[in-house]
Amino acid sequence: MTTTPQAQQGETHGPGAIPGPSLFAGTVLLLSGPLSILLGVTGIDRDHVFNPARYVYRFDLTAWGWIHLVVGVALVAAGIGVLAGRSWARWLGVTVAAVSLVTQFMFLPYYPAWAITVMTLDLLVVWALTRFRA
Repeated sequence: MTTTPQAQQGETHGPGAIPGPSLFAGTVLLLSGPLSILLGVTGIDRDHVFNPARYVYRFDLTAWGWIHLVVGVALVAAGIGVLAGRSWARWLGVTVAAVSLVTQFMFLPYYPAWAITVMTLDLLVVWALTRFRA
C-alpha cells in the first residue's frame, strides 16, 4: 500500500497555488493599475477635462497625468509579480498601492468619484498584502 505525503502544518493550498489574499491583491492591483494608466493618459492628452476649483495640491494636469501613468505601470508590475508568487512583489505592491493612495487623495478635487473608488482599491491591496502571509 502506498502512502500519501501529509500536508505541512498550516499549508492550506497546494504547491504552486496562489493563496486567496494574494490572488485577491494581485487581481485588484491589475484592476487599479490600468485605471490609473487610463486616468494618466486622459490627463496627458486632454488636460482640460478636469477643472477643479482652488486647491492646495494644484499641479498642471499634464503633470498629474504623468504621475498617474507611472504609478499605474508600477501597479501593474506589482500585480503581475504578486500573481507570480514573487516575495519582492508583496512589498512592491504595498509601497506602490500606498503611493497610489496618496496621489488619488491629492487628485480628489479633480475627479472625486474616480479617486475614492481607486483609493478603496488601494486600501484593500495594502490590507490584503500586509495582513495575510503567502
